[in-house]
Amino acid sequence: MASTELVAIRPPRRGLPRSSRPHLRNLDREELGQWMAEHLPGPRFRVTQVFEWLHRHRVPDFEAMTNIGRADRARLAEHAELPTLAVDAVARAADGTRKLRLRTTDGHAIESVLIPNEGRGLTQCISSMVGCSLTCRFCATATLGFERNLHTWEIVDQVYRAQDLLATEAERDGASWAPRITNVVFMGMGEPLHNYPQVRRALSVLTDTHGAAIAGRRITVSTAGLVPAIERFGREGLGNDVGLAISLNASTDEVRDRVMPINTRWNIARLLQAVRSVPTPRRRRITFEYVLLDGVNDAPADARRLGELLRDTEAHLNVIPFNPHPGAPFARPSAERTDAFVRQCRRAGLEVHVRTPRGDDIAAACGQLALEGGGVRPATGEES
Repeated sequence: MASTELVAIRPPRRGLPRSSRPHLRNLDREELGQWMAEHLPGPRFRVTQVFEWLHRHRVPDFEAMTNIGRADRARLAEHAELPTLAVDAVARAADGTRKLRLRTTDGHAIESVLIPNEGRGLTQCISSMVGCSLTCRFCATATLGFERNLHTWEIVDQVYRAQDLLATEAERDGASWAPRITNVVFMGMGEPLHNYPQVRRALSVLTDTHGAAIAGRRITVSTAGLVPAIERFGREGLGNDVGLAISLNASTDEVRDRVMPINTRWNIARLLQAVRSVPTPRRRRITFEYVLLDGVNDAPADARRLGELLRDTEAHLNVIPFNPHPGAPFARPSAERTDAFVRQCRRAGLEVHVRTPRGDDIAAACGQLALEGGGVRPATGEES
């Protein structure tokens, strides 16, 4: 396994793979309309028909688009392509969390996690890169290096492969309906805002009412603090559509420089300035994620400083006790130390939630995605 280089941002080892024919799931509905106007001119409603086949029905090929004429289906197949990710393996945790290992068409593995909600449906944690461009020292994904960004279709197809898996299980079990993916968090492998164009388009596709139709208020994009991308997120109004989560993890620049080297590029003050510039609806607070590291960032003084830092921000603090992984230079604080930290944060005026580890017995919890361990086995559609 590659060691983590303590640099702020790493370049990819390679660019996005190119094909002679476009992948139609790389296009949002407007872009699909522009492409079809050139290659398959016809009535405007046909664009919506094709988009629904691609994203609502998740068809594996153009021949399955049964309300599109045979000649038009042949023309689509001639000018475009429609590969999917392969589901290599599925692991199930004791708490019902599942980790999917997915394979790209050029042979790279990524991971995505399905987490049962307390109510109906599931939350899916999806990836935006093969590996990661950042070097956060508490995160296992950082040890993989940065291979490349994911295409838009590779991002959205993680949701579609998971939904198809759920549908197959429901059919096998004789269930009258398959559980739905109701929430999506961009918190898997990679820094989402460093793959901004692809993630931006994926959000448009996933929220389209003619496609997956996932409500924007149920989607959250996490970032370790790429300030220019956060500012662009704000300028383009994405804060009005989807949630934003900031991986903070320290109350001083000295500690954050060590834990998250990106802080040497944009420090805490500059990060918070950018975050406060993002317009958000009154009903939605920006989430600050705080991975609690024993003896590093979990002192009462850290909690008090957090209260000062976030005082003028409509913020919600997610405290995440560190999820161990091989080679990590940190440990999870005791339950007593975690409770004391949370109490101090609340005394400092913060709204705090402690995130219970989900799927940590299969290396699927926050910060553990590194393509290894956790009892992952070949996917058969018969896991229990």
